Amino acid sequence: MGKVVVVGSIGGDVVATTETHPRPGETVVGSTVGFFPGGKGANQAAGAARAGAATEMIGRIGADAAGMEQRRFLGSFGVDCGGIVTDPTLPTQTAIIVLDASGENTIVVVAGASGVVTSEDATQMALTAGDVVVCQFEIPQPAVAAAFGHARDSGATTVLNLAPAATPLPGLLALVDVLVVNETEAGFLLGRSLAPDAAVDEVVAAAREIRAADRQTVIVTLGARGAVAITRDEVVVSEGHVVNVVDTTGAGDCFVGYLAHGLATGVPMRGAMETANHAASLCVQRMGAGTSMPAAHEVEQAVVASASTQ
Repeated sequence: MGKVVVVGSIGGDVVATTETHPRPGETVVGSTVGFFPGGKGANQAAGAARAGAATEMIGRIGADAAGMEQRRFLGSFGVDCGGIVTDPTLPTQTAIIVLDASGENTIVVVAGASGVVTSEDATQMALTAGDVVVCQFEIPQPAVAAAFGHARDSGATTVLNLAPAATPLPGLLALVDVLVVNETEAGFLLGRSLAPDAAVDEVVAAAREIRAADRQTVIVTLGARGAVAITRDEVVVSEGHVVNVVDTTGAGDCFVGYLAHGLATGVPMRGAMETANHAASLCVQRMGAGTSMPAAHEVEQAVVASASTQ
């Protein structure tokens, strides 16, 4: 069994709830405001650890209360925080999230210390074959490329969640074994829109077009509709689950964290995606991102319950 190493962003989320999202120039009245652990990297590390993976977190925080809270929070889930650097000059990353009555969100991220994660930071971990290295684009891309180059040299599997969407550095996608994107991010890579209700065949065609190499797996997450993957050998369609959505923040990160655990434990792609989808469906029924990651036993119960109704 390999470990999961997440190289990525660490931050805090300020979440305001309101009935509807404001239009440009409009002020709306909010209902509540909350403060939660966040950052896509930290969320994914929390998800992997909750799934049961031996998990390490690499990134940067500020010398502030938010950074201290993130160390405490990740440590409470059993994440090894030895690779987290405290930056003396910048604050911990902050995300401003507005959540409407349907559970959909808009997010503004101020990178702070996550914006200066270095290639040296990203390559400090010891890796072996069977380990899984996970990155996102909330840290500088040179650090992502360095982490994946180190992983490739060590025989580890690389997973890139291309979020937020940005043009990858030349050669970066060639270092990626598993690329995870949603419809918006897939459309960004394709240079055209991919509709939220696009047919599965259209999503499959888009994933094939995105693939940088035959050995690469491309996963397109479809929210409540599940996810579609193109691997070297097969097309995997993993159905979504109808649930009462409270907050979609962190659902994609939950999917990635559980997926990474599955890959690190040798679970076939279909099984890893099914479990990750169940985990994400539990995540959206709770407020917050990092705090909403379900425990492995909860996901196992959801899998069994789903199987009994089929």
